[in-house]
Amino acid sequence: MAQLTAKYMRDMLRSLGDAAIAEHSARFFKTGKGEYGEGDRFLGIRVPVIRKQVRIFRDAPLRSVVALLRSKFHEERLLAVLLLVDKYRRGDAAQKQRIFDLYLEHRAQVNNWDLVDSSAHLIVGPQLESGDRVLLYELAESDDLWDRRIAMMATYHYIRNDEFADALRLAAKLRDDEQDLIHKAVGWMLREIGNRDQAAEERFLERHYRRMPRTMLRYAIEKFPETRRRAYLDGTV
Repeated sequence: MAQLTAKYMRDMLRSLGDAAIAEHSARFFKTGKGEYGEGDRFLGIRVPVIRKQVRIFRDAPLRSVVALLRSKFHEERLLAVLLLVDKYRRGDAAQKQRIFDLYLEHRAQVNNWDLVDSSAHLIVGPQLESGDRVLLYELAESDDLWDRRIAMMATYHYIRNDEFADALRLAAKLRDDEQDLIHKAVGWMLREIGNRDQAAEERFLERHYRRMPRTMLRYAIEKFPETRRRAYLDGTV
Protein backbone atom coordinates (compact mmCIF):
# COMPACT_ATOMS: atom_id res chain seq x y z
CA MET A 1 0.00 0.00 0.00
CA ALA A 2 2.85 2.40 0.82
CA GLN A 3 4.02 2.45 -2.78
CA LEU A 4 0.60 3.28 -4.22
CA THR A 5 1.20 7.01 -4.24
CA ALA A 6 0.13 9.38 -6.98
CA LYS A 7 3.77 9.68 -8.03
CA TYR A 8 4.15 5.92 -8.35
CA MET A 9 1.01 5.69 -10.47
CA ARG A 10 2.09 8.64 -12.62
CA ASP A 11 5.52 7.10 -13.20
CA MET A 12 3.93 3.80 -14.21
CA LEU A 13 1.52 5.48 -16.63
CA ARG A 14 4.18 7.67 -18.18
CA SER A 15 6.28 4.59 -18.90
CA LEU A 16 3.38 3.32 -21.02
CA GLY A 17 2.94 6.45 -23.12
CA ASP A 18 3.35 6.66 -26.88
CA ALA A 19 3.88 9.98 -28.65
CA ALA A 20 2.03 8.96 -31.83
CA ILE A 21 -1.03 7.84 -29.84
CA ALA A 22 -0.86 11.06 -27.81
CA GLU A 23 -0.92 13.15 -31.00
CA HIS A 24 -3.91 11.23 -32.33
CA SER A 25 -5.76 11.53 -28.99
CA ALA A 26 -5.19 15.28 -28.90
CA ARG A 27 -6.96 15.57 -32.26
CA PHE A 28 -9.69 13.08 -31.40
CA PHE A 29 -10.59 14.83 -28.14
CA LYS A 30 -10.68 18.28 -29.77
CA THR A 31 -7.93 20.04 -27.82
CA GLY A 32 -7.51 22.98 -30.20
CA LYS A 33 -8.27 26.57 -29.30
CA GLY A 34 -12.00 27.07 -28.78
CA GLU A 35 -12.73 23.32 -28.89
CA TYR A 36 -14.34 21.44 -26.01
CA GLY A 37 -11.05 19.83 -24.90
CA GLU A 38 -8.92 22.93 -25.33
CA GLY A 39 -5.54 22.58 -23.63
CA ASP A 40 -5.92 18.94 -22.56
CA ARG A 41 -2.68 16.95 -22.70
CA PHE A 42 -2.14 13.28 -23.45
CA LEU A 43 0.43 10.64 -22.63
CA GLY A 44 -0.71 8.35 -25.41
CA ILE A 45 -2.16 5.29 -23.67
CA ARG A 46 -5.05 3.22 -25.01
CA VAL A 47 -8.09 2.82 -22.78
CA PRO A 48 -7.78 -0.98 -22.38
CA VAL A 49 -4.25 -0.47 -21.05
CA ILE A 50 -5.50 2.12 -18.55
CA ARG A 51 -8.27 -0.23 -17.43
CA LYS A 52 -5.65 -2.89 -16.67
CA GLN A 53 -4.01 -0.44 -14.27
CA VAL A 54 -7.24 -0.25 -12.25
CA ARG A 55 -6.70 -3.84 -11.14
CA ILE A 56 -3.10 -3.06 -10.22
CA PHE A 57 -3.85 0.16 -8.31
CA ARG A 58 -7.31 -0.57 -6.91
CA ASP A 59 -6.03 -0.43 -3.31
CA ALA A 60 -4.45 3.00 -3.71
CA PRO A 61 -5.62 5.37 -0.95
CA LEU A 62 -8.21 7.95 -1.92
CA ARG A 63 -5.76 10.80 -1.33
CA SER A 64 -3.52 9.36 -4.05
CA VAL A 65 -6.45 8.91 -6.41
CA VAL A 66 -7.60 12.50 -5.87
CA ALA A 67 -4.06 13.76 -6.46
CA LEU A 68 -4.03 11.84 -9.75
CA LEU A 69 -7.41 13.33 -10.65
CA ARG A 70 -5.84 16.79 -10.50
CA SER A 71 -3.36 15.87 -13.23
CA LYS A 72 -2.94 17.90 -16.41
CA PHE A 73 -2.75 14.62 -18.34
CA HIS A 74 -5.98 13.11 -19.58
CA GLU A 75 -5.03 9.47 -19.04
CA GLU A 76 -4.08 10.12 -15.43
CA ARG A 77 -7.46 11.71 -14.78
CA LEU A 78 -9.16 8.78 -16.54
CA LEU A 79 -7.33 6.28 -14.34
CA ALA A 80 -8.37 8.28 -11.26
CA VAL A 81 -12.01 8.30 -12.36
CA LEU A 82 -11.96 4.56 -13.05
CA LEU A 83 -10.40 3.93 -9.66
CA LEU A 84 -13.16 5.95 -8.00
CA VAL A 85 -15.76 3.88 -9.86
CA ASP A 86 -14.09 0.66 -8.74
CA LYS A 87 -13.86 1.84 -5.12
CA TYR A 88 -17.49 2.98 -5.20
CA ARG A 89 -18.65 -0.38 -6.51
CA ARG A 90 -16.78 -2.26 -3.79
CA GLY A 91 -17.43 0.18 -0.95
CA ASP A 92 -19.88 0.16 1.94
CA ALA A 93 -22.42 2.95 2.36
CA ALA A 94 -19.97 5.30 4.09
CA GLN A 95 -17.31 4.72 1.44
CA LYS A 96 -19.81 5.27 -1.36
CA GLN A 97 -20.88 8.58 0.18
CA ARG A 98 -17.27 9.71 0.53
CA ILE A 99 -16.45 8.85 -3.06
CA PHE A 100 -19.60 10.56 -4.32
CA ASP A 101 -18.67 13.70 -2.38
CA LEU A 102 -15.11 13.62 -3.72
CA TYR A 103 -16.38 13.15 -7.25
CA LEU A 104 -18.64 16.19 -7.01
CA GLU A 105 -15.98 18.27 -5.29
CA HIS A 106 -13.47 17.52 -8.04
CA ARG A 107 -15.81 17.28 -11.01
CA ALA A 108 -14.04 20.22 -12.69
CA GLN A 109 -11.37 17.62 -13.46
CA VAL A 110 -13.99 15.25 -14.95
CA ASN A 111 -13.77 17.40 -18.03
CA ASN A 112 -14.16 15.35 -21.15
CA TRP A 113 -16.89 13.11 -22.47
CA ASP A 114 -15.06 9.84 -21.84
CA LEU A 115 -14.39 10.78 -18.22
CA VAL A 116 -18.05 11.63 -17.70
CA ASP A 117 -19.39 8.63 -19.59
CA SER A 118 -17.27 6.14 -17.66
CA SER A 119 -18.35 7.42 -14.26
CA ALA A 120 -21.55 9.46 -13.98
CA HIS A 121 -23.96 6.51 -14.24
CA LEU A 122 -21.76 4.43 -11.93
CA ILE A 123 -21.33 6.96 -9.11
CA VAL A 124 -23.82 9.83 -9.35
CA GLY A 125 -26.78 7.80 -10.61
CA PRO A 126 -26.67 5.06 -7.98
CA GLN A 127 -25.87 7.44 -5.13
CA LEU A 128 -29.03 9.46 -5.82
CA GLU A 129 -31.19 6.42 -6.52
CA SER A 130 -32.93 6.22 -3.15
CA GLY A 131 -33.08 9.91 -2.32
CA ASP A 132 -33.68 13.36 -3.68
CA ARG A 133 -32.44 13.75 -7.25
CA VAL A 134 -32.64 17.53 -7.35
CA LEU A 135 -28.87 17.63 -7.87
CA LEU A 136 -29.35 16.27 -11.38
CA TYR A 137 -31.56 19.22 -12.28
CA GLU A 138 -29.12 21.67 -10.69
CA LEU A 139 -26.28 20.21 -12.73
CA ALA A 140 -28.46 20.41 -15.85
CA GLU A 141 -28.80 24.17 -15.23
CA SER A 142 -25.04 24.65 -14.95
CA ASP A 143 -23.11 26.80 -17.39
CA ASP A 144 -20.50 24.06 -17.45
CA LEU A 145 -20.83 21.60 -20.34
CA TRP A 146 -19.53 18.68 -18.29
CA ASP A 147 -21.93 19.29 -15.40
CA ARG A 148 -24.81 19.07 -17.85
CA ARG A 149 -23.44 15.90 -19.41
CA ILE A 150 -22.95 14.36 -15.93
CA ALA A 151 -26.62 15.07 -15.20
CA MET A 152 -27.82 13.39 -18.39
CA MET A 153 -25.44 10.45 -18.26
CA ALA A 154 -26.22 9.74 -14.59
CA THR A 155 -29.72 8.74 -15.68
CA TYR A 156 -28.30 5.77 -17.58
CA HIS A 157 -28.28 3.97 -14.22
CA TYR A 158 -32.06 4.44 -13.91
CA ILE A 159 -32.70 3.60 -17.56
CA ARG A 160 -30.93 0.29 -17.07
CA ASN A 161 -33.45 -0.41 -14.33
CA ASP A 162 -36.37 0.52 -16.62
CA GLU A 163 -36.95 3.81 -14.83
CA PHE A 164 -37.23 6.58 -17.41
CA ALA A 165 -38.85 9.59 -15.72
CA ASP A 166 -35.71 11.55 -14.81
CA ALA A 167 -34.04 10.85 -18.13
CA LEU A 168 -37.09 12.11 -20.01
CA ARG A 169 -37.41 15.23 -17.87
CA LEU A 170 -33.75 16.07 -18.30
CA ALA A 171 -33.95 15.35 -22.03
CA ALA A 172 -36.74 17.92 -22.30
CA LYS A 173 -34.76 20.41 -20.20
CA LEU A 174 -31.64 19.96 -22.33
CA ARG A 175 -33.39 19.74 -25.69
CA ASP A 176 -32.38 23.25 -26.71
CA ASP A 177 -28.82 23.08 -25.36
CA GLU A 178 -26.28 24.70 -27.69
CA GLN A 179 -23.58 22.04 -27.27
CA ASP A 180 -23.31 19.11 -29.66
CA LEU A 181 -21.96 16.88 -26.87
CA ILE A 182 -25.21 17.41 -24.98
CA HIS A 183 -27.23 16.67 -28.11
CA LYS A 184 -25.38 13.36 -28.39
CA ALA A 185 -25.84 12.47 -24.72
CA VAL A 186 -29.56 13.23 -24.79
CA GLY A 187 -30.07 11.32 -28.04
CA TRP A 188 -28.10 8.38 -26.69
CA MET A 189 -30.18 8.16 -23.51
CA LEU A 190 -33.40 8.42 -25.52
CA ARG A 191 -32.17 5.58 -27.71
CA GLU A 192 -31.43 3.51 -24.59
CA ILE A 193 -35.00 4.12 -23.42
CA GLY A 194 -36.28 3.07 -26.83
CA ASN A 195 -34.23 -0.10 -26.71
CA ARG A 196 -36.26 -1.06 -23.65
CA ASP A 197 -39.60 0.62 -24.39
CA GLN A 198 -39.94 2.16 -27.84
CA ALA A 199 -43.43 3.44 -27.06
CA ALA A 200 -42.06 5.48 -24.13
CA GLU A 201 -39.41 7.01 -26.37
CA GLU A 202 -41.91 7.77 -29.12
CA ARG A 203 -44.27 9.53 -26.72
CA PHE A 204 -41.38 11.89 -25.96
CA LEU A 205 -40.47 12.26 -29.62
CA GLU A 206 -44.04 13.10 -30.62
CA ARG A 207 -43.84 16.16 -28.37
CA HIS A 208 -40.28 17.22 -29.13
CA TYR A 209 -38.82 15.81 -32.32
CA ARG A 210 -39.61 18.76 -34.58
CA ARG A 211 -37.55 21.04 -32.32
CA MET A 212 -34.77 18.64 -31.46
CA PRO A 213 -31.30 19.34 -32.91
CA ARG A 214 -30.61 17.03 -35.83
CA THR A 215 -27.77 15.20 -34.08
CA MET A 216 -29.94 14.53 -31.02
CA LEU A 217 -32.75 13.19 -33.19
CA ARG A 218 -30.43 11.00 -35.26
CA TYR A 219 -28.95 9.44 -32.13
CA ALA A 220 -32.41 8.89 -30.65
CA ILE A 221 -33.86 7.07 -33.66
CA GLU A 222 -30.75 5.23 -34.81
CA LYS A 223 -32.22 1.79 -34.05
CA PHE A 224 -35.68 2.46 -35.49
CA PRO A 225 -36.88 0.62 -38.60
CA GLU A 226 -35.75 2.55 -41.67
CA THR A 227 -39.22 3.74 -42.70
CA ARG A 228 -39.97 5.03 -39.21
CA ARG A 229 -36.55 6.65 -38.91
CA ARG A 230 -36.98 8.39 -42.26
CA ALA A 231 -40.41 9.69 -41.27
CA TYR A 232 -38.93 11.39 -38.20
CA LEU A 233 -36.10 12.88 -40.23
CA ASP A 234 -38.53 14.13 -42.86
CA GLY A 235 -40.93 15.50 -40.25
CA THR A 236 -43.86 13.38 -41.43
CA VAL A 237 -44.63 11.37 -38.29
